[in-house]
Amino acid sequence: MAVKIKFGTDGWRAIIAREYTTDNVQRVAEATAHWMKSKGMSSVVIGYDCRFAGKMFADRTALVMGALGIKSFVAPDFVSTPMVSLGAKLLRADMGIVITASHNPPSYNGFKLKSSYGGPTVPEDIAAIESGIKDAPRLELDTLDALKQSGLVEVVDLEEMYLDHVRQNFDLELIHRSGVKVAYDAMYGAGQRIVPRILPNAELLHCDYNPSFKGQAPEPIHRNLGELSNLIAMREDIQFGLANDGDADRIGAYDEQGNFVDSHRILLLLLYYLAKYKGMTGKVVVTFSVTEKMQKMAEHFGFEFQVTPIGFKHIAKIMIKEDVIVAGEESGGLAVKGHIPERDGVWNGLILLEFMARTGKKMTELIQEVYEIVGPFDYDRDDLHIDERTKQAIIDTCKNNPYARFGPYSVTKLETVDGFKFYFDDGQWVMIRPSGTEPVLRVYAQGKDMKEVRDILHHVHQTLKQ
Repeated sequence: MAVKIKFGTDGWRAIIAREYTTDNVQRVAEATAHWMKSKGMSSVVIGYDCRFAGKMFADRTALVMGALGIKSFVAPDFVSTPMVSLGAKLLRADMGIVITASHNPPSYNGFKLKSSYGGPTVPEDIAAIESGIKDAPRLELDTLDALKQSGLVEVVDLEEMYLDHVRQNFDLELIHRSGVKVAYDAMYGAGQRIVPRILPNAELLHCDYNPSFKGQAPEPIHRNLGELSNLIAMREDIQFGLANDGDADRIGAYDEQGNFVDSHRILLLLLYYLAKYKGMTGKVVVTFSVTEKMQKMAEHFGFEFQVTPIGFKHIAKIMIKEDVIVAGEESGGLAVKGHIPERDGVWNGLILLEFMARTGKKMTELIQEVYEIVGPFDYDRDDLHIDERTKQAIIDTCKNNPYARFGPYSVTKLETVDGFKFYFDDGQWVMIRPSGTEPVLRVYAQGKDMKEVRDILHHVHQTLKQ
């Protein structure tokens, strides 16, 4: 029986050699190619990250495209997801395809779809492609050499295109002259080559090719970045820490003391810098799991504010139609005006660096400026690896008999845009939601400080076990 292939919040993902096989990749590629042909499309940019056999799966995808007369622009080596998205826009290709499982564990790979505007394909188009996936591969494939000779495959340097784009949009000389010392953790991902080219004086961690990621899921969250945090804490000369996930579209950051700067604070910093220091305007768009402090910052500048379901594809749909200044997710996928409607961990890291260089201030000082507008807060997230039966029972309770309290925390309001967000008396909240890309139940919490956040999460865990 054929494996059922379904796209989640960010593409199709599966375990390599189990569900993620060349035949199943071909099934997805064929559905994509046929949908493209039905829309009169004729070209695609294809890239892959540092995961095992990425080139093999990318080559199979290009062969499928060639079988239907669609031209593929392919990278000569691994690239980041933003490089593929930017390449699709600059090369005026109709689509982009990235062979990546982003931040998932090393046993996974995936298949992301991008569109001509340089961002994620909108949900309705993804649904149409998904519905066209057949039970088995059907096309007879040529060889890659034959397609190159016929012009249906062209090798392009997506990394060099991206680097040129960075040079055109950032004052790299200002950043270099500022003397801000950066520590960079690529997490063995696709940022390992481009960041040292942009920031040649950066202290580098895990910037070598290792498809196993040393057994660590390349997600740039604090519990996965202890080495980076400790390095900064021990070194007085390092003022900023930057980390990216496996395909370098997500960001993690650290201040000069080695404290993690989560996506909520990064979003606030980006909005504050672009609005106050660069005089930019526009709408603010965030997914459901982002702090409501973003709404307070948007209101401070008089900007429109909108919340979407989880998944950057929902944000991209708005960005391609409206004037958006900053947009993003709790998971580290953030986008800004002046770039493509795409998450880009390297790009957003450079904006933070430019902010520090331009003001001469430390990250802790810039965060304090943000707090003066929105108030201090803290946040954390736990990923519960529980059996499916227990997970569904919790979700059913949230739907049908919502929790009224978690220990001493009484629920005053419940929102259900995408998941279940329970608000408490003093502006704290907890959110419960199953992941769209991994077999886990995510529990998010916000409080006035980390002690309160962990206390909230403790009582939530105790309640969920009952």
